[in-house]
Amino acid sequence: MTLEEFFRSVPKAALAFSGGTDSAFLLWAAKHYGCDVKAYYVNTAFQPEFERRDAERLAEELSVPMQIVELDILGVPEAAANGPRRCYYCKQAIFTGLWNAAKADGYSVLLDGTNASDDAGDRPGMQALKELSVRSPLRECGITKQEVRNLSREAGLFTWEKPAYACLATRIPTGTRIEKEDLRKVEQAETALADLGFRDFRVRMSGSAARIQVREEQLDLVRKERTEIVTALKPLFHEVLLDLELRS
Repeated sequence: MTLEEFFRSVPKAALAFSGGTDSAFLLWAAKHYGCDVKAYYVNTAFQPEFERRDAERLAEELSVPMQIVELDILGVPEAAANGPRRCYYCKQAIFTGLWNAAKADGYSVLLDGTNASDDAGDRPGMQALKELSVRSPLRECGITKQEVRNLSREAGLFTWEKPAYACLATRIPTGTRIEKEDLRKVEQAETALADLGFRDFRVRMSGSAARIQVREEQLDLVRKERTEIVTALKPLFHEVLLDLELRS
């Protein structure tokens, strides 16, 4: 099945829109193939400000209506507790909120941007999507992450080379309760590094320390900007550490 065939069979749908590469391309495809689509962005303490700005920018560029759905994710006890199944409870809460907003607007189909490269066995959040009957057209049509990037570039979307971004909750060690202030510190630290030219990196909390992870090709930039990094992060964390391993 192609995306054109998918949207021919689904002419009206709500889309869970994060502002990332996958959901951005899916939003473009829905509009391109004539689907009556509306984008819904869930605003929680787990999402950084730049993601909302990117979502708003793309929705405006595509002339697609977008609604921001506010959700107190830290009010979900299992999500705030940050156990090994945090992602499941988080997705359940987020997509329940999305369904409520979409149904109120008359939509009976809810889509998300999961692609064919995503490993369902390694993502507890996908269980929640299945339970809530959320459809993933990219996955259903066998479209991989690299194909999404290639097609996004052809479509002229600014998101085509946007690095993959895991939510801020992943910066807090599993088993450590997530506090809003810790998320604020991490977001502020990552914004500071982005302003220094870093891409596809993470700032993780390790006790009271910041543990920075960057790609090998940006290690020289770490050395070059060492003083600026410490100056920006030391007011937020007791220590600033460099971790040579980068994970999602």
